[in-house]
Amino acid sequence: MKIARNPEEIHPPVAPYVHQIEVTGPQRWLTLSGQIGMETDGTIPEHGVAQLRIALENIKKNLDSANMEVQDITKLVFYLVGEMDASQRKEMISNFLGGHLPCTSLIYVVALATPALKVEIDAWACKEL
Repeated sequence: MKIARNPEEIHPPVAPYVHQIEVTGPQRWLTLSGQIGMETDGTIPEHGVAQLRIALENIKKNLDSANMEVQDITKLVFYLVGEMDASQRKEMISNFLGGHLPCTSLIYVVALATPALKVEIDAWACKEL
């Protein structure tokens, strides 16, 4: 069972996420390597928002292959290089999550694995048996 909580003793979430998710009982865990904004043909769009869209699609494809759904995501960590319009970023992430609220972190970094990359997302998912 997954129980999401926002303890009253700390500030409310500042974006679509929860402060904690407790997992109990029998379940399957899925841990993804960092998903980047690269198309299946190897192309990487120049714009960070386009890379974010592709990275989220890649997470969805990984979930599908493991017979999991977006609602099974417990944690997302976003690594971003450079500025990205916050309203576009939040809207895209909210649309992807469809009302689901996992735990999240957003970290700005100097660089990722190659200079063309502006987005990488780590994801963890848990599905009850």
